[in-house]
Amino acid sequence: MRSPGDVFRGTRPDSARLTRTPAMNEKDKPGLDASYGSGSAEENRRVYRDWAATYDEEFAGRSGYRFGGLIAEAFVDAGGNGPVLDAGCGTGLVADRLPAAIVVDGVDLSPDMLAVAEDKGRYRTLVEADLTKPLPFEDDAYNGLTCAGTFTQGHVGPEALAELLRVLRPGAICAISVRLPFYDTAGFAAAFEALAAGKRISRPSIREERVYSADSTPPEGHENDLAYIVTFRKT
Repeated sequence: MRSPGDVFRGTRPDSARLTRTPAMNEKDKPGLDASYGSGSAEENRRVYRDWAATYDEEFAGRSGYRFGGLIAEAFVDAGGNGPVLDAGCGTGLVADRLPAAIVVDGVDLSPDMLAVAEDKGRYRTLVEADLTKPLPFEDDAYNGLTCAGTFTQGHVGPEALAELLRVLRPGAICAISVRLPFYDTAGFAAAFEALAAGKRISRPSIREERVYSADSTPPEGHENDLAYIVTFRKT
């Protein structure tokens, strides 16, 4: 099996196909609440292992999930350009919406989500890694950062920001989403304030958006979910 830090280029090795785990029974299938309740990297890998094959159609499409497009739009509107690191890229919902001329690399914890993203052919490189640990990228490697749906409960908190900034060049544009109320409970406001005060980032621009389209079928109990879109520049 692949280990964190493995890089996909071109066709996946046979081992990637052989180690796929069969989907769970219908009644046991994971979903949004299971992902939010994940308490460890291994639990997250298991949840997304069993969700990856149907994620785009059954979750992103049916629920009207908006943040793949919104983050791509925010990045471009802020003047972002490549190469860009799509952190927590999942199946590639942000890269799907970025202009084709922008070079994108992706990093995610789940090898099964990465396999779906790779099949789309949009990414230059895909890397399996944990965003809460040191990343296998050089300093100043990227000219931009996108991240949708990853800064949320059960996933990644503000402690990952410093390492992500390390791999960005000065002037890099960042567009990320942070789910509410996780933004408040996890201490994102204080983290952004400290980074701006330390002149590591510009003062962030923050706006609130609905996570799901009003005319779609969001997961039960999540019809009114909100998240912030946060854009800033590495200084």
